[in-house]
Amino acid sequence: MHFTKYNGLGNDFIFLDGAEALAVKDPAALAVRLCNRRTGIGADGLILLLPSQTADIQMRIINSDGSEAEMCGNASRCVPLHLLSHGLTQKKNIVIETLAGPIRTEVLDIAKGWVRVDMGVPQTVRGKIPMTGDPQAATVNVAVRIGSTEHVGTGVSMGNPHFVLRVENAQTAPVAELGPLIETSAAFPQKTNVEFVQVLDSNTVRMRVWERGAGITQACGTGACATAVACILNQWTGPRVQVKLDGGELLIEWPDRKSIFMTGPAHRVFEGDILL
Repeated sequence: MHFTKYNGLGNDFIFLDGAEALAVKDPAALAVRLCNRRTGIGADGLILLLPSQTADIQMRIINSDGSEAEMCGNASRCVPLHLLSHGLTQKKNIVIETLAGPIRTEVLDIAKGWVRVDMGVPQTVRGKIPMTGDPQAATVNVAVRIGSTEHVGTGVSMGNPHFVLRVENAQTAPVAELGPLIETSAAFPQKTNVEFVQVLDSNTVRMRVWERGAGITQACGTGACATAVACILNQWTGPRVQVKLDGGELLIEWPDRKSIFMTGPAHRVFEGDILL
């Protein structure tokens, strides 16, 4: 089986396309096997690129634990670079079909791997995250109880669920301890990604992430967008936010509180064949 390995700020993926992707019968089992960093190729997720009747390409995202994600911002930056570098398109504006809806991408600099992505319109009501409770209730500054402690944060849907917590120091925040407890909290029927955010100034934040289905990762594109939404709605920053992640930086822009835009790099790491 031929594969290509990509990363977006250290958030890494195994790409399968064409006949290889179409031949996959059990994506969950294959993802668990290939993403294992000791016995497989190693990655945060498996990306299947498939034909689409509504877009240029369909992207399925299978996390390293076998669960399927609705959307992945870092992978969405890798997709147009993959299509261009493999001669599958000549277009620099690619529309990707995802479970979260169509995602529009624009390659700004193919040599440097810079891609801008229209990530769609964020949602901040309980029914859209989803969170338990009144489906029309806003999710800005809501409490999630873990044991005897309430953790106040902002719920955001970027087509997938996020819960954004403000912390004094992102580097020392209990990401590995608190992340999985909030991820699996009963408040989130479909689980959630968890962002730990330190506001550095009115335009810059430091964020670390616990990703649903993958654990701690170097970066999360949808998480960076959710972080910017939380910061803007809470008036911690302006509408243009530089998000510093473990793997690098993303520029997030939410100019009119409609579509939110993510700009950042993605890179092909290597490609090869693996025996199954």
